[in-house]
Amino acid sequence: MCTWITERARVMGSGKGTQGWFPITDATVYFDHPYHAPLDHALSINFINEEMGPSARVAVELSADSARELIRAIQAALDAGETQHILMGELRLAQAV
Repeated sequence: MCTWITERARVMGSGKGTQGWFPITDATVYFDHPYHAPLDHALSINFINEEMGPSARVAVELSADSARELIRAIQAALDAGETQHILMGELRLAQAV
């Protein structure tokens, strides 16, 4: 039974589709039966720009374990990147004084 429970998020970024790069304005996320992945259930993420029509869409289907690993990797990259940028900013300020 499909639940069609979908989470939406407003996002700002870019995606690359068949016709090149386009701005992404929204993401939809759901855990249900995939369209293509050989899984019983998958976490599906669609990055879209609804104003540009169906061709402005990038979709992924991940196993639950892969989705959790992706969450971990995103959080680690954000944490490390933000820390590094803060440290670099403080270093530049110290050098300017």
